[in-house]
Amino acid sequence: MTRKARLLFHSPCFDGIVSAVIAADYLCRGAQWGELEIADVNYDIQKIWLSTRFEARTAVVDFLYHPDAAFWADHHRSTFLNDDMRRDFARRSDRHIVYDHQADSCAGLLWRHLHATASYRNPHFAELVLWAEKIDAARYESVEEALSFEHPALQISASMALSTNGYSEFLVRALSEQSLEEVSMLPEVRERFLEFRRATREGLQRMRDAASLRDGIVVFDVDAHDVVVPRYAPYLFFPDARYSVGLVRREDEAKITAMRNPWMEFESVALGDIFTRYGGGGHRRVASVLVAPQGAEMMLERIVSDVTSAERNRS
Repeated sequence: MTRKARLLFHSPCFDGIVSAVIAADYLCRGAQWGELEIADVNYDIQKIWLSTRFEARTAVVDFLYHPDAAFWADHHRSTFLNDDMRRDFARRSDRHIVYDHQADSCAGLLWRHLHATASYRNPHFAELVLWAEKIDAARYESVEEALSFEHPALQISASMALSTNGYSEFLVRALSEQSLEEVSMLPEVRERFLEFRRATREGLQRMRDAASLRDGIVVFDVDAHDVVVPRYAPYLFFPDARYSVGLVRREDEAKITAMRNPWMEFESVALGDIFTRYGGGGHRRVASVLVAPQGAEMMLERIVSDVTSAERNRS
């Protein structure tokens, strides 16, 4: 029995969700792949990614390059796990293999590329792409706008902080058929968003208490097992900081995140490249890595030191 084709997408990530919506629509309608199985992936599988063999025709969007992918699109600087993968990508001449690390979002990259190469564009997704570009590139007017969660797209994105198994796939299917406003009002989304908003208020207080400024970098170590700590929170309390690097702890895992202040104009150090050394990834201006809670403080200090050194060397 022939297995269904598969679509793997990065999540929890609004850009990953929208990228999957666009890719699924194109692959089913434009490329005639037929019915798709969809599943989310995250950087916790980075160490086994290249040893994973795809048993069916597979598409991958907004995630690490894989030589077996029949369809692949990404915009992360850290997408090639080694030089062999970079060379493998370079040798492939296929309109279904697309990469641009300067793109604000993978969804926007797909939107433009598929229109140019396959005359494909579903106007139903235009607003989705606009918000994927804004959210992934952090193109908010202010930190207050980023934390307002007034627009349905922001509410859906926020709800993903409380996602459970299957929720990302649910969002892909829902956004394929309904508007942002309609999806934001679905019970599954609304309940998560309201809980997120409550947990965020408490998380902001913990951030206020935990964060400190070191050489232009907001450094923090926050227990977030029962609260939400938005990635923009450091700049609410330290608006003149150039970077934030912090440890967010949960019950059985921890994540170190870093971001260049999106409301200041300067050339960022390559945060994604720094985090690749530690098994994570990201863009020039934002990156993260999942770590074991034990020893996380030491890794945090090493990353802060790396960002500080890179900033000094760049100046």
